[in-house]
Amino acid sequence: MDIATIIGLIIGPALLIWGMIGDGSPMKMFIDYPSVAIVGGGALTAALLSFPLRDVLKVPKVVKHALFNKTRDPNELIRELVHFAEVARRDGILSLENSVRDIKDDFLVSGIQMAVDGTDPELIETILESELDAIEERHGTGKALFDNLGKYAPAFGMIGTLIGLVKMLANMSDPSQIGAGMAVALLTTMYGALVANMFALPVADKLAKRSSEEMFIKQIILRGVMAIQSGDNPRVVEQKLKTFLPVAQRSSAEEAAAA
Repeated sequence: MDIATIIGLIIGPALLIWGMIGDGSPMKMFIDYPSVAIVGGGALTAALLSFPLRDVLKVPKVVKHALFNKTRDPNELIRELVHFAEVARRDGILSLENSVRDIKDDFLVSGIQMAVDGTDPELIETILESELDAIEERHGTGKALFDNLGKYAPAFGMIGTLIGLVKMLANMSDPSQIGAGMAVALLTTMYGALVANMFALPVADKLAKRSSEEMFIKQIILRGVMAIQSGDNPRVVEQKLKTFLPVAQRSSAEEAAAA
């Protein structure tokens, strides 16, 4: 988990709770279970109507990926690919078959294995690019699901508020209860806004960022595998892959390699 996620998970709820009870108000006045059911149940219903059940059931895994997965350092990846290029240049590309067992990235394993097997370069590139498209589509589905929750949760919050107002206006015999009834009615709007803006939409944005980072890493892998397969000099491989990095990161990569 990166530090930004930790800070967000702590500061957001803390400020919210402080705003609720900062003036001495009891926390229980902000809790209404029927309102929770309307917002939570309504948003879940919208998700079930919009997506296949298998995608909805993947929500915990998607959240885990958004909050806890850490993208690999591109400098480290480039150094590993350059090392593979050196081994292939020195001992032949078939020697990389022994290295495949120690690689944890399935995408990289697939590329190296195809290169070792002597697969046509154009076919290797086509297969890896197809896999990239499939990964991007899966990531897009996860983001779309949370965008969906962020879109519908406030709407169901408003529906819950309207239900509460109707019930309140239908029972005006005791004016002293109007204020309390209005407060409960407004809670669903608050819940909807919280679900959207403190959970669903931030997770969707985090998923988009994670997807972008992962696709960047896999593009480096793809170009590295193609360079290794074509028998490029390790220095050429390094220069090719460094073009993916900003100038400042290229400098840090050189320093790390020298160290």
